[in-house]
Amino acid sequence: MREGGGIGMSGKSDEPGRAHEEAVLRFVERFALLFADSGLPRMPARVMAYVLTADADAHTAMDLARGLRVSPAAISGAVRLLVDVRLLVKERVPGGRVDQYRLHYDDIWATLVGRQLPVFDRYEEVFTEGLGSLARDRRGARRIRETREFFRFYRAELLEMNERWTARSRAVTSERRPAPATPPG
Repeated sequence: MREGGGIGMSGKSDEPGRAHEEAVLRFVERFALLFADSGLPRMPARVMAYVLTADADAHTAMDLARGLRVSPAAISGAVRLLVDVRLLVKERVPGGRVDQYRLHYDDIWATLVGRQLPVFDRYEEVFTEGLGSLARDRRGARRIRETREFFRFYRAELLEMNERWTARSRAVTSERRPAPATPPG
């Protein structure tokens, strides 16, 4: 693993460093279980948890394999899926021979929520079409109307929540950034 590229490890081989590495890896595994419980296959879940936890911005497949203590072959399919669903980006440094993977977006969570919004538009379209076919005074129509209204409400709340999160994230991030260095003058 590259110096400083791991998951908060200094690269030292002392006992406290190993204990820290083990604690961080346990956290990565617990984090990955949350992703897996949410439907992401196990190895892509582990890779995603590792990438979010690691200090490095980009990782080679070998970095990921070493960090997760798995074979490079296990990493291959995981990063392919994560690139396909646009959670990770695959890129190559000019003149380099090795692919690197990084988060597709800096604010991955707001991006993921934003990607869901068109799905809710489609729900509304389908439910509205369906209501045109159903007798208005029947229970089935009432349930479909209620379902459509739920998804309208949910979409609006997600949109507002995402906007509030974006503003909050900018405020929190700007508070944490170090002040720019003043040029000597």
